[in-house]
Amino acid sequence: MKAVAYNTPGPIDREDSLQDINLDKPEARGRDLLVKVAAVSVNPVDAKVRAGRDPVDGEWGVLGYDAVGIVEAAGPEVESFQPGDAVFYAGSIARQGTNSEFHLVDERIVGRKPKSLSDAEAAALPLTAITAWEMLFDRLDVHHATADGGDCILVVGGAGGVGSIAIQLLRALTDLTVIATASRPETQRWVQECGAHHVIDHRQSLAPQAAALEIGAPGFVFSTTQTHQHLESIAELIAPQGRFGLIDDPVDLSIMPFKQKSVSIHWEFMFARPVFATPDMNKQGELLNQVAELVDAGKIRSTLTKVAGTIDAATLKKAHAEIESGTAHGKIVLEGF
Repeated sequence: MKAVAYNTPGPIDREDSLQDINLDKPEARGRDLLVKVAAVSVNPVDAKVRAGRDPVDGEWGVLGYDAVGIVEAAGPEVESFQPGDAVFYAGSIARQGTNSEFHLVDERIVGRKPKSLSDAEAAALPLTAITAWEMLFDRLDVHHATADGGDCILVVGGAGGVGSIAIQLLRALTDLTVIATASRPETQRWVQECGAHHVIDHRQSLAPQAAALEIGAPGFVFSTTQTHQHLESIAELIAPQGRFGLIDDPVDLSIMPFKQKSVSIHWEFMFARPVFATPDMNKQGELLNQVAELVDAGKIRSTLTKVAGTIDAATLKKAHAEIESGTAHGKIVLEGF
């Protein structure tokens, strides 16, 4: 089967950073589904892994943590799917990725593809939707208000893939007032289209901008990117006894500024459940089905902004470079081989 992979980590502009290769078609065992991949999206984690992590035992490293496709075969212990089912999912960072014609994935982290979306539109959603959902409802527990500022949330990096779907989930499933950050006219328009009530500029200090809105201190802050640049301002603007969540990888994270306000700190890593095979890992499949229902009901929409081309090394190199530039908004998708 065709696949795109790397064998030595490094920068994307290196000639062999990603390569077109052929691998044996895998076989579904246990609770695994063998999925014939139709479309994939590109996430920051793809670029981070390619740049800094050696493949296991010198094998080719196949990236890709979003996929839409058709179930080709099901392992003997599979309970919920059968060949021919259309599915979407984000996979596991501990296994080979989705940039291949066929891919193995545990059925418990798989959802049924939204019926109203194309393959490309659906491929934009799984990883970011899982990340946003788990942060908002499992970590920050936004359905339970904080003592102060309980009716307001700030999403830092609102135009990115996670921010884009987080805003929509908040509007569809809560009554919170949503403040989102974006710095360029096109990204400010994008977050407004996603449903943000207010937009502030993350190239400027966040605290005075949030105060100028005169809607009270946010009880929740969800930082999706560049947390180290905004940490001091977040500590200043968040309400006492607030909840602060982040998903990026700051080089240093001192939480001491949050002590005086008794702010709780929450990490979200959407691969935790599949990597550690937690007893509740099936919640990822369940929430993807809920996302599909929201899409098909017209309550949220795909965050697809670009179909870059077919799934091959040349196209993926361009997509990785765009992700690393920090200028992308929404999601970049590749479709077909």
